[in-house]
Amino acid sequence: MPRAGFQAFRLASGRSGLPLGALPEGPPPPAALPAVAMVTAAGRKTAEKGRLMDLTSTVIIPLLFGSLGLFALFRLLQWMRMRTYLQGAVVVVTGATSGLGKECAKAFHAAGARLVLCGRDSEKLKDLAQELSAMTNHRKNLHEPHTVVFDLSDTKTILNAAELILKHSGHVDILINNAGISYRGTIVDTGLDVDKKVMETNYFGPIALTKALLPSMIKRRQGHIVAISSVQGKISIPFRSAYAASKHATQAFFDCLRAEVEQYEIDVTVVSPGYIQTNLSLNAVTADGSRYGVMDKNTAEGQTATEVAQVVLNAVGQKKKEVLVAGLMPSLAVYLRNLFPRLFFNLMATRAKKERKAKDS
Repeated sequence: MPRAGFQAFRLASGRSGLPLGALPEGPPPPAALPAVAMVTAAGRKTAEKGRLMDLTSTVIIPLLFGSLGLFALFRLLQWMRMRTYLQGAVVVVTGATSGLGKECAKAFHAAGARLVLCGRDSEKLKDLAQELSAMTNHRKNLHEPHTVVFDLSDTKTILNAAELILKHSGHVDILINNAGISYRGTIVDTGLDVDKKVMETNYFGPIALTKALLPSMIKRRQGHIVAISSVQGKISIPFRSAYAASKHATQAFFDCLRAEVEQYEIDVTVVSPGYIQTNLSLNAVTADGSRYGVMDKNTAEGQTATEVAQVVLNAVGQKKKEVLVAGLMPSLAVYLRNLFPRLFFNLMATRAKKERKAKDS
């Protein structure tokens, strides 16, 4: 019998009237066995608890704090690299007069970039340039924003705009293809001219500007091209056919471009936001080409343009290839479309019926 067992047995014997120093002859009585087992089990538990505490204090806690320290150091180095990457970089932003484009301009200006602001409204561009020039931060940006006025839907003017950009800045480090237009309507009622208009602004315009600036990036073996796409570049929802088609085309084009220009050390980032609190739905075109003029509920409840602009800034600084900026439901829909397409199609058909019924009522 182990020593601990003898001691327990002695204690049990003492309580039963035997002298403490005396051990009974033969095996311990049945009543003493549970006591022996309990004392032995308690000893094992105490020893195991002690070893666990030693392991926690000597290994787990230092490892945890070490991991947190390494993560903090990684984030600091990441932030420093991003600031170095963006400081003084020539950044072209299309659709800069409002919404996400305007907030991107503010974010990149605060990061120290040399901005080239592009849009159709010269007065709004001038106002934004003056607003940015008046902004100050802990590292004041001394670069005056430059403006170039052109309509992205008019592909004939884009080559000239690219020449003006290069003439002024010498080169382009980062191109942010942000300008775009939305659409609301049924396919059966939409004229082909409306489909073309949406495609010109959302697809042909951005790729024309990209192609015009790409040779200079290849020559320098340096550059970063950003496409602001949409969740609807990955999934399609009812009554958004022209918009979803243009964003699907955008996604495909820039995925191809990323693979082709990697050999020239040029980065390509596709950002796919969900609903953003902008005037996109207000300015959307309808089936007959007229202005939609309604602020959708989902748009009104979406992320702010400032939040998404910060995501774009971080994505560029970290040279991410793709970023999905959406809530839980749109993100789930993307995976649902790929993993359970039949279920996704049924859900979209149900959505179409509900929206049509709501419109008719």
